[in-house]
Amino acid sequence: MKALLQRVTSAAVSVDGVELSRIDRGFLILLGVKKGDDEEDARLLAEKIAKFRVFADENGKMNKSVRDIGGSLLVVSQFTLCANYAHGNRPDFLDAEAPERANALYEHFVSLLRAQDIPVGTGAFGADMQISLVNDGPVTVMLESDVLRKK
Repeated sequence: MKALLQRVTSAAVSVDGVELSRIDRGFLILLGVKKGDDEEDARLLAEKIAKFRVFADENGKMNKSVRDIGGSLLVVSQFTLCANYAHGNRPDFLDAEAPERANALYEHFVSLLRAQDIPVGTGAFGADMQISLVNDGPVTVMLESDVLRKK
């Protein structure tokens, strides 16, 4: 499972011109579910994200988590994070999990974040979404559950 975190001062997701979710300060999280991912992958990423310290403290040092600052999360499914681009110029997405299973893991991931008392907005799984955001920093980090399993 891959989670691309973008620290934002605001972010919103819309479908067909209708806004589904909006957050102020926090993380926009693009979540890619790969074949073979499971609930443990979701748990590892959710726990890391809740504690991930990339927000400035009173000294300007990245030392606070999204929870510490009273921030929010906007989670958007993003199967294209699982792209295989090694051959040719058009990526394939054969490593992405099947939609039904990916949606179940996406929903599980969101529920794990909400259980940690962090406000969470979402997109619409499988929809053609438009995302607007104001990057803060910019700070953008890719988290991968495979890496967390190896520690």
